[in-house]
Amino acid sequence: MSDRNASRAASFRFVAALCAAFATFSAQQAFAQGAGGPPPSLPNNDGADGVLRVCADPNNMPLSNQKGEGYENKIASQMANDFGYKLEYTYWPQRMGFVRNTLRDKVPQTERFKCDLIIGVPKGYELTATTRPYLHSTYAMVFPNKPEYASIKAPSDLVNLPPEQLKKMKLGIFVKSPAVDWLLSQNLIGQAVSYQGQSGDPEAFPGEMIERDLAKGDVDAAFVWGPIAGYFANRSENKVRLVPFPAGQPIRFDYEISMGVRYGEKAWRDKVDGWIASNQPRIDQILSSYQVPLLPLQPVSAQ
Repeated sequence: MSDRNASRAASFRFVAALCAAFATFSAQQAFAQGAGGPPPSLPNNDGADGVLRVCADPNNMPLSNQKGEGYENKIASQMANDFGYKLEYTYWPQRMGFVRNTLRDKVPQTERFKCDLIIGVPKGYELTATTRPYLHSTYAMVFPNKPEYASIKAPSDLVNLPPEQLKKMKLGIFVKSPAVDWLLSQNLIGQAVSYQGQSGDPEAFPGEMIERDLAKGDVDAAFVWGPIAGYFANRSENKVRLVPFPAGQPIRFDYEISMGVRYGEKAWRDKVDGWIASNQPRIDQILSSYQVPLLPLQPVSAQ
């Protein structure tokens, strides 16, 4: 794998995890799964040994990589510094089995869990207990920066293009994403070019719709999760532009992202939650430096 693709290939896996989570989770199910039974033994999960152990993908920009270059890496580093902890990672590709092989797995022949915190999970994710959200973003359309698309300032403008232009467009979407429902509602699903949420191809990454397929003309527009769209669009040197989906639409494109811990670890969850509450402006600054399209977070009392 080339260095260029190695730096971004596994970001594909985050989209897979995100799509799967959005398709299946509910906060009520999460509570039910976490309510029963006594809490497990939790050695060192609260940093008692001075170590913040983070579960992360080793190759998933702009979120994380093994070099510590992603925004989740920067957030974890800031948290560890504020806690006065050493930062350690357990890396695993963020796809099916990620939580089982990281947050819920123990170091062989010990009772210590491999890691104690996932920096990014959807709010209400059923496989973990979740903190207050720290990121609220949305999907975005990404277009080539060409005159024929200059009139598109909002997603609804796409369907107002001249019919002869619109019917020729190839629209790149991930299966199981909200874009599928939106294209169905606009009678455009026949023009979809579908990308799988999970793939055995190590070279596959969601930004390829932007960096490769838009440039080649294989698709004329891409529907991508905002943090990934913003990062790869910024790398395009103004060759593409974003049109984010607004919040509050009949088909939901915006989601909040929390941090994840094991069920039963209320004291640890509360400590991380308190750190988020006290450091949201610094978190926003990190996210903005990666061109993440940010929407206002809901008040905690409204969640």
